Amino acid sequence: MFKKILIANRGEIAVRVIRACKEWGISTVAIHSDVDRDSMHVKLADESVCVGPHQPSNSYLNIPAIMSAIELTNSDAVHPGYGFLSENFNFAKILEENKIKFIGPSSKLIKMMGDKIQAKKIAKENGLPVIEGSDGGVSDISQAKDICKKIGFPVLIKAAGGGGGKGMKIVYDETKFEELFLAAKSEAKKFFANDEVYIEKFFQDPRHIEVQVLSGKNHTVHLHERDCSIQRRHQKLIEETPSPILNNELRKDLFDKTVNMVSKIGYEGAGTVEFIYENGKFYFLEMNTRVQVEHPVTEMVTGIDIIKEQIWIAFTGNTALNQKDVVPRGHAIECRINAEDASKNFQPSPGRITMCHQPSGFRTRVDGAIYQGYKVTPFYDSMICKLICHGRNREEAIQRMMRSLDEFVIEGITTTIDLHKKLLSHKKFLESDFNVSWLDKDKVI
Repeated sequence: MFKKILIANRGEIAVRVIRACKEWGISTVAIHSDVDRDSMHVKLADESVCVGPHQPSNSYLNIPAIMSAIELTNSDAVHPGYGFLSENFNFAKILEENKIKFIGPSSKLIKMMGDKIQAKKIAKENGLPVIEGSDGGVSDISQAKDICKKIGFPVLIKAAGGGGGKGMKIVYDETKFEELFLAAKSEAKKFFANDEVYIEKFFQDPRHIEVQVLSGKNHTVHLHERDCSIQRRHQKLIEETPSPILNNELRKDLFDKTVNMVSKIGYEGAGTVEFIYENGKFYFLEMNTRVQVEHPVTEMVTGIDIIKEQIWIAFTGNTALNQKDVVPRGHAIECRINAEDASKNFQPSPGRITMCHQPSGFRTRVDGAIYQGYKVTPFYDSMICKLICHGRNREEAIQRMMRSLDEFVIEGITTTIDLHKKLLSHKKFLESDFNVSWLDKDKVI
C-alpha cells in the first residue's frame, strides 16, 4: 500500500481523506495556505506544508508549490479531493511524469471527460441519451442563433471547460440571447481560461439524478443513484439516496447504460455520471472524474467507504468490489451546512465560531472541519460541514435529520441550519414534489 499520501485540498474533504488513510496506516501530508494554519486538516495530518498565501491561485492551485511539498515530504501519492485541482488534467499529467500516483483517473481521461462537448459526444456514442443542442463549441453569434431556432427556446448556454454554475446562462427568448451569450463566454474565460461555450435545450423542471461508479481495469460497478434536485442557482443544498421518484425498471436501464459507458472508456477510479430526468426520460449531463461532495449518502446506504476504494483502485488498478457486493439498505439524506445568510440572498458569513455542538446518535454522521474557536475565512467555499442521516426508509431519515438539525449549534456566524429545517419540513419536500428549479421559482427561501 502507499506509504504516504499528500492531500491537495482543505476543509472537510481533506479531513475525510486523512481519516480513511489513518485507518489503513498510511501517513498523511496536509497542504495549507497561510490563513489555514489552524485548520482541522492541518491538525489531524502527520505532516503539513504551507504552500502559499490565502489566494487559491497562490496556494491550493499553485502546482509548483504543491510539487515541492510532495518532494519535500517524499509522498508517493496525491489525493485531490474535490474542487481545486481534482479535475485538472495538467496536474495529473505532471504527477504521472514524476512517477507520483494521482488518486483518480488518468490525465487523458480527466481531459476527455472534463471537456463537456467531448463528454457529450462520448456518451452519445456509448448509448446514453443526450440533450438536443450544438454538436460542439459555438463562437459565432449567428450560428448560435440558428441552433436556437432549430431546438427552440428556452436554451441553456454552458461553458465547455467547467461547471458549478459558472459560465451558465438560461435564455428564455431571442431578445436577451446576444447579451447572455457574450456574458457566458466572458464568465467561461474568467473562471476556466477557456471562453468556449455550447448550447443545449433547457429543461425547466427536471430532477437531477446521478450514478456513483467505481471502476478498475477488471470491471466497473455502480453504487446506485443519488437525487440532488434541491438546488438554488445550480448549487446543490440537499442530496438523498435512493431517489424517491424512480422505479426499478428505470434504475436498471440507467445503471446498465452508465456502467457500459464507463467501462468502454477505460475509466479507473471513483466517478459520477450525472443526468437530468424529466417526463420519464434521462439525459446525460456530465461526468465528474472525482469524489463528489454528496458521496456520504451512498456510503451510508451501501456500507462502502468510497475514499478507501479510490485509494485501493489507484494502488492496484482494480476495484475490489463485485456488483453483488453492493446491497443498498434504507435511505440517507445529506444537508450541506454553509456559512451563509439565506435571508440575505445567501450572503457569505465568515467569522469566528464561538460555540459549536455537533449532533450525534444512531446513524448520524457529520463530515466537517470546524470546531469552537475556528475562524471561517471569506477566501474559500462557504460550505463548512455536511450532516448525513440514515434511516430504514425516507420518512425515518427525514425525522432523524430534523432531530439532528435541532441538536446542531453553531454560534458566532450565520449558517444554513435553519434553512434546512424549513426545507425538510416543507410539504413539497415531504411529498417529493420538487425539481431543480423549485427553490428559485417558488421563492421558498
